Amino acid sequence: MILKSLFLPPSSSCKLFFSNDPLKIVKAKGQYMYDENGRQYLDCINNVAHVGHCHPDVVKAAYEQNQLLNTNSRYLHDNLVDYADRLSKTLPEKLCIFYFLNSGSEANDLALRLARQYTKHEDVIVLDHAYHGHLTSLIDISPYKFRNLEGQKEWVHVAPVPDTYRGLYREDHEDSVTAYADEVKNIIEHAHRKGRKIAAFFVESLPSVGGQIIPPAGYFQKVAGHVHKAGGVFIADEIQVGFGRVGKHFWAFQLQGEDFIPDIVTMGKPIGNGHPLACVATTKEIAAAFAATGVEYFNTFGGNPVSCATGLAVLDVIEKEHLQAHATEVGNFLMKLLKDQQIKHPIIGDVRGCGLFIGVDLIKDQVERTPATAEAEDLIKRLKEKCILLSTDGPGRNVLKFKPPMCFNMEDAKFLVETIDKILTGKRIIKTFKNRGWFLNFLEDNAELH
Repeated sequence: MILKSLFLPPSSSCKLFFSNDPLKIVKAKGQYMYDENGRQYLDCINNVAHVGHCHPDVVKAAYEQNQLLNTNSRYLHDNLVDYADRLSKTLPEKLCIFYFLNSGSEANDLALRLARQYTKHEDVIVLDHAYHGHLTSLIDISPYKFRNLEGQKEWVHVAPVPDTYRGLYREDHEDSVTAYADEVKNIIEHAHRKGRKIAAFFVESLPSVGGQIIPPAGYFQKVAGHVHKAGGVFIADEIQVGFGRVGKHFWAFQLQGEDFIPDIVTMGKPIGNGHPLACVATTKEIAAAFAATGVEYFNTFGGNPVSCATGLAVLDVIEKEHLQAHATEVGNFLMKLLKDQQIKHPIIGDVRGCGLFIGVDLIKDQVERTPATAEAEDLIKRLKEKCILLSTDGPGRNVLKFKPPMCFNMEDAKFLVETIDKILTGKRIIKTFKNRGWFLNFLEDNAELH
């Protein structure tokens, strides 16, 4: 007998993409996903399948190592050493100690522990709308979550997002970098007056949930100066944006300039192309302070031979297929196409991004820049009907998020933007004609536009 419970809907706290008409995906390859009817969808959401869904080299590496050994990291194994060595070559020299884990949430939780042990302080500064993971410790430092739960803890301090489009200091400000950094300085001074001490400034190198934000160059340097002076450390969360996604650099924090180096870097999602793998990189000094507690750090599955083989294969593919250069080339092309649409469609207020991390900010009006939330939701729905999977984010849920697998190509970019153009053009024409009294006749003659 089949249990009735198997057919119950998922808990209301577990959300599906396109919940009103969810997809059943049974297969994926490269930048494409396939439903149970064999229908192909262009995946513009999935930054987890970093080098492409089911990449044969990654699948082969995991399969072959699984046939030999899969055990915890309390034994010596070449894969662990080789992988740490390969990762170290992508990072500044001082970030030379690696802790391997299973998820980005685990990585951020460990980063928080490292910072607190090293500094002997408790307080953390984060950006507004930030999300750093689903563990209790990380919900506490994620305004995106805690504002809807128990609220802000006394030891958490929230700085404004360095968003020069709709933030506190915009593109017309004479020095938005210093202005935003001074907000952090003011937070530190206020905390000190209350007798509190800063352990860390915790930030996504490119805030994603906050609306695909590109912090102005130099902001991290100035903030790090204030944080270090207060005895804290700078933690760069690269979980969504690392491993060459920005094209120009392997890590998104490098967009700030060669003179900037975080004290701790966290990695997840794309690191294993879907395999549960994550990492924290830090300095010898911070690692030594952590070890001085005498309490060992151990992760049963972190750094196991299969995970490390998978991670090595991902790095191999990034190099072999020149995916950084590809991200730059295709990303620039996609940005140009989107900016052309910005001129054509007033609803597109801003196009921002780097490599294959791009945001399109939809607005109701050019002056107030009011988020076009309902319009963004409708656009996502219509794109799905045209076999394109895209999502929205930002405080107003009005920012289109482009973060596809890195094999996303020029033809995909053209198809995507042409489809967006058709949908937006159709909506504008319908809106115009609706005011002229012959709306129904027009709909009958132009069904493809809606």
